[in-house]
Amino acid sequence: MISVIIPVYNREALIARAIDSVLSQTFLADEIIVVDDGSTDATAKVLERYRDKVKIITQENRGVSSARNAGIKASSGSWITLLDSDDIWHPEKLALQKDYHEREPVCLISHTAEKWMRHNKEIKQKKAHQKPSGWCFEENLDFCKIAPSTIMIAREVFEEVGYFDEALEVCEDYDLWLRMLRRYPLGFVEEVLTTKYAGHENQLSFKYFAMDRFRIEALLKHREHQSVQEEIRKKVDLLERGAKKHQNSEILAFCKWVEEEVNCN
Repeated sequence: MISVIIPVYNREALIARAIDSVLSQTFLADEIIVVDDGSTDATAKVLERYRDKVKIITQENRGVSSARNAGIKASSGSWITLLDSDDIWHPEKLALQKDYHEREPVCLISHTAEKWMRHNKEIKQKKAHQKPSGWCFEENLDFCKIAPSTIMIAREVFEEVGYFDEALEVCEDYDLWLRMLRRYPLGFVEEVLTTKYAGHENQLSFKYFAMDRFRIEALLKHREHQSVQEEIRKKVDLLERGAKKHQNSEILAFCKWVEEEVNCN
């Protein structure tokens, strides 16, 4: 049984496109759960059109991690898939990913290739963005190479490693993937089965300065690993240089605290 979780906040112009891409799958999901994270625009009105096809959960605005967690916990599928409200799936996404796990029954996590679009133009992906597979914890330390909209995860994985960290405003996916990749290998479906859109308003990845601060917070959970300590020091160095340039005392204090934490462990 496959559950689809779609968190949404103020995406009245995009949410229908995302839901329609799920309803157009060649292999249909067993349930679709949309979590409206306190939208103040017409998102709720758009969702009403789908009430007979999807389960709608409404909550106060608590962030994307809270919305995803609420959807996962309310779902009943043995497999969990995620779709961001500004992305879409290609018609065979679920079918090909399901087939992959049937061929590889010991693999409990997989992701797919994806297309990137910005302002209606495709973005060429760099070599550094090449999709990882297998035991690839260290390969993902630099930055997140796994997109939430491409993922399929067995429920038991969440039960083992936990859910999205709601204390992280961004990089919450990076944090969860690292916790998963320490314990599980990652499968990869090479076909492009997801389109990720960028350039519109309200994208968290464009909202926050110094994203590495949140990555460092995630990395500190694995600080006993030598490779993680090295990655933390690299990110702290970059963060500190930027903070000095912009005279950001808050970030400088954070960097000092991290250096003390790492040196003490």
